[in-house]
Amino acid sequence: MGKNILISGGSGLVGHAVAEVFNKHGHNIAILSRNRKQKDFRSFYWNVETMEIDEKAIEYADVIIHLAGENISTKTWTVKQKEKIVSSRTQSTQLLFNTVKKKNKKLDAFISASAIGYYGTFTSDTLFIETDGPGNDFLAKTVQQWENSVEQFSALDIPIAKLRIGVVMSEKGGAMVKMLKPVELGFGAALGSGRQWIPWIELNDLARLFYYVYEQKLKNQTPQNSLVYNAVTPNYITNRQMMVSLAKAKKKPYFMPAVPAFVFKLLYGEMSSILLNGSRVSSDKIMEEGFEFNVTEIENLFS
Repeated sequence: MGKNILISGGSGLVGHAVAEVFNKHGHNIAILSRNRKQKDFRSFYWNVETMEIDEKAIEYADVIIHLAGENISTKTWTVKQKEKIVSSRTQSTQLLFNTVKKKNKKLDAFISASAIGYYGTFTSDTLFIETDGPGNDFLAKTVQQWENSVEQFSALDIPIAKLRIGVVMSEKGGAMVKMLKPVELGFGAALGSGRQWIPWIELNDLARLFYYVYEQKLKNQTPQNSLVYNAVTPNYITNRQMMVSLAKAKKKPYFMPAVPAFVFKLLYGEMSSILLNGSRVSSDKIMEEGFEFNVTEIENLFS
């Protein structure tokens, strides 16, 4: 019998893919949205800035999948934008927690997006696993606060899982579409040194991973501790290797010199760190627990 799945951020690229996977497996889908006229799935109104939510959404939900959060790469990291990045994650979680607690709703599971930014944004030879400690830069501290806010649900005896997501790759939108623009024009190039690692995951694999964690790890279970998984492919690839692979997949030349790091620092300031730095992140844990990725090579994104 299908469960009622409530998704925050359900109208976004990842949210829509997750909704489709759960729906395909016979579950009922509703999303939280400020847009009262969603077309694809049933929707309930919420507004994180004003801390408003239709409490019928919580009454409806058997499972909450929490994906809402301000995009970290669309605007320069001013003091105000940094505050928005943090609050969009922590306040949205707090709003959900407060309402679940108020309604005394016993959810089957609470599954939250998180991010590989937890480990810090820098380039190293380290291969990060889920038990490694957090970094100390802005994104790392943001993710720590985000994950801490999710942990509150443990006090309500609700099983929790957090997926630390890498760069989501899809022709439907997001990072890859931006990467492809110069490639398709014949101007593909590495960014900065090109040696920074890009932990990534294909969109449909990510959606499948959310379902796998619910179905195989949380359903009918009450974990002693919340579960954490890195949501990245096992294929470690550098920025330069990725750009070369994209050019090859699109049958475009690759001869341009790398774009100097200082260009991005001038354009984006501190935010340039997410383009110019990156370390490897391991997906061994989830694979050892039975999950299989369908796409592990960049070229296969287009097949």
